[in-house]
Amino acid sequence: MKGILPKMASIVLVLTLLVTVLGCSGQPEPEVLKVATTTSLYDTGLWDALEPIFEQRYDVDLQITAQGTGAALTLGKTGDVDAVAVHDPAQEAAFIAGNYSLNATVDGNSTTRVPWAYNYFIIVGPEADPAGIRGGNLTPEEAFQKIQEEGALNSTTVKFVSRGDNSGTYGKEKAIWTSAGYNYTADIQGTGAEAGWYFETGKGMGDTLIVANEKMAYTLTDKGTFLVFQGDLDLVPLLDTGGTLLNIYSAIICKNGVHPEMAQNLVTFLRADDIQALIAGFGVPEYGEPLFYPYDPEICV
Repeated sequence: MKGILPKMASIVLVLTLLVTVLGCSGQPEPEVLKVATTTSLYDTGLWDALEPIFEQRYDVDLQITAQGTGAALTLGKTGDVDAVAVHDPAQEAAFIAGNYSLNATVDGNSTTRVPWAYNYFIIVGPEADPAGIRGGNLTPEEAFQKIQEEGALNSTTVKFVSRGDNSGTYGKEKAIWTSAGYNYTADIQGTGAEAGWYFETGKGMGDTLIVANEKMAYTLTDKGTFLVFQGDLDLVPLLDTGGTLLNIYSAIICKNGVHPEMAQNLVTFLRADDIQALIAGFGVPEYGEPLFYPYDPEICV
């Protein structure tokens, strides 16, 4: 028995050393690139299409977290991600002004904010359209005014559901309320909520559409996410025109990130011709139209 124990210990030691040697001689783990993106880009499945192509092209492990734009930019500030792909120009400008970004090189030019795709926001609501915003060539601001006025008169019939999550979509919604002449905090978030016609979910676009559908309410959504979810909704598009409804997606390299060179590769990738072509056709077979449009220098400014 005394002779067996030392032999077993020797065998265990040899096996441990063998596993260690084999592990060290294997292929190195790929570099990890962490990206915070918007729920609209994620919920539509666009990142599912882009991720394997990028990983194979650059031998990298792309790790994506889907947040509202505000939360995504916070991760960029703290260095928890290497790049962000978001859609709120005002918040992006503040991020850059705060010295949280690095310059990227695109088409031989150095820039901090790199637009790479766009679509449009739309106002959706019940087919019955109790606020009467369909037709009449209303601007988004005029449509919001009618929703507010009718909601104040009859909150049982006319409701509006907001994301309320500091996302790019929420930022656009607040901008429209303000442009329509309201004090958003007092008139909408305050009086509107107290009157029972205005609600906030604090959730992403897909979840907010589901809540709006349950309440038969109006909401502001990017068109791509609506097209993906529309099969499960009774809501319909009611207004999709007006320059304020333009929705631009941009990538920014984070100064406090760990892998700025790989983040530059991501920016290059998103603007590459083949990826732009993929974006142009993404969703067409399933929905009859693209969920996003590729970068257009005349539009994406």
